[in-house]
Amino acid sequence: MSFKITFIGAGSIGFTRRLVRDLQTVPEFNGIEICLQDTSKRNLGMIQKLIAKDLKANGAKTTLSATTNQREALTGSKYIFNTARVGGLEAFGDDIDIPLRYGIDQCVGDTICAGGIMYGQRGVSMILDVCKDIREVAAPDAWLLNYANPMAMMTWAANTFGGVNCVGLCHGVQGGHGLIAKVLKLEKKDVDIICAGINHQTWYTRVLAKGKPVTTERLLKAMEADPGTAKSEKVRIDMLRRFGCFSTESNGHLSEYLPWYRKRSSEIKNWIGMDSWIHGETGGYLRVCTEGRNWFKTDFPNWLKGPAWTFDGSERSEEHGSFILEGLETGRVYRGHFNRINNGTIANLPDDCVIEAPGYVDRNGMSMPLVGDLPLGCAAVCQQSVNVQRLSVHAAVTGDIDLLRQAMLLDPLTGAVANPPEIWQMVDEMLVAQAKWLPQYRKAISQAKKRLAGKRIKTKATKGAARVKTKSVAEMQRNAVVARKNAQAADKGNMTSDKRKKSKAA
Repeated sequence: MSFKITFIGAGSIGFTRRLVRDLQTVPEFNGIEICLQDTSKRNLGMIQKLIAKDLKANGAKTTLSATTNQREALTGSKYIFNTARVGGLEAFGDDIDIPLRYGIDQCVGDTICAGGIMYGQRGVSMILDVCKDIREVAAPDAWLLNYANPMAMMTWAANTFGGVNCVGLCHGVQGGHGLIAKVLKLEKKDVDIICAGINHQTWYTRVLAKGKPVTTERLLKAMEADPGTAKSEKVRIDMLRRFGCFSTESNGHLSEYLPWYRKRSSEIKNWIGMDSWIHGETGGYLRVCTEGRNWFKTDFPNWLKGPAWTFDGSERSEEHGSFILEGLETGRVYRGHFNRINNGTIANLPDDCVIEAPGYVDRNGMSMPLVGDLPLGCAAVCQQSVNVQRLSVHAAVTGDIDLLRQAMLLDPLTGAVANPPEIWQMVDEMLVAQAKWLPQYRKAISQAKKRLAGKRIKTKATKGAARVKTKSVAEMQRNAVVARKNAQAADKGNMTSDKRKKSKAA
């Protein structure tokens, strides 16, 4: 087969390399064209060297190129993977630290809550720019496979405003599936699931263990009886207890999407685990991403000197991307969970929102079977986030500060912690701090600067309820194995500091 795949934001050393390895395990894909694009020449150079080494060691006929020019990278491309983080660690720091001064204590801040909303403002502007180039220079039937967060907002914008066929991809369903199997003391292959909702708030509405239904009571008892799970997944277990379904996302993620678990700083540690950042640590993902970036600078020579990755299929990951392309190109059927515009798939969620639900891929394309209704309580939890997402996407597309403020007000945790005047001021602060990535807000930012120059509401200087010190490279070198593992876990997308100066994309 001969077609072109482009990676936008390709500078993530582990994640992009893993996706390429996945693709190259498909025999028919030996000989395709892969183009890597990133705004960072340094990151681009590193990943290009690693992938070139893998291709050579496996005798692959696939051609590899790299460029910082987005339009050049997209020209003629049939499949585009987006993993870019607009604003990099600089903006990510603002997403966590500015809301923290207003009492909004986030673990991740990349989906909703104050940080996720602002991440969406930067990302939507970028993805619409990508969509414009796809429409103009990519293959006529091009697919955009989005791995970047906030997943629902990015996928919503690309399909509805970008005019591009886009599917959002996440591995949360697979991770939760594995946890359910673990507490039931079964192999993952012996546990079947139906999972539906919205990204990071997807619900396991049906669980079968060796073909027999697992009740809520049985699953709850199994979760509580597993020592590690009971300690680290308190929010997820509490939601299972109160809403009847287990949720896909990690304890730390889920805790910041809801109004109950992080609104009182004195109670946050009652609901989280500190054994891993993903269980609820304040700014945990920012910490491991920062450590990962610093570690890569030191450790990259070891990656380059290390053994090449093989394409024999033994290390193929569970990421959906390669399986989707395999289904579309070869006709081999693949079943996964995908983020698509609802259009009735989940009956009691709005048609225009992006849902995550079971789907099937073959030569005919991607099919999303009707799920029907979610349990009423689960649908209500999702609906709160959908309202925030809709406002956030429309704000990002139009540069409307009032819609942005309203999204913040209606966000469950932000609204539980901060009052309207505080939220107004916080929005001003975040817009001004991130102005170089928000061209659509140029006028609003100018006005925000004037307001901030006047009398301001007093905020708190705080590190948060559960902050962990970011390790130096010297500290990480004391246990290089752990440092490398943590860096890989954080390496989903490129930490680019892309300073987009373009006007709002069409």
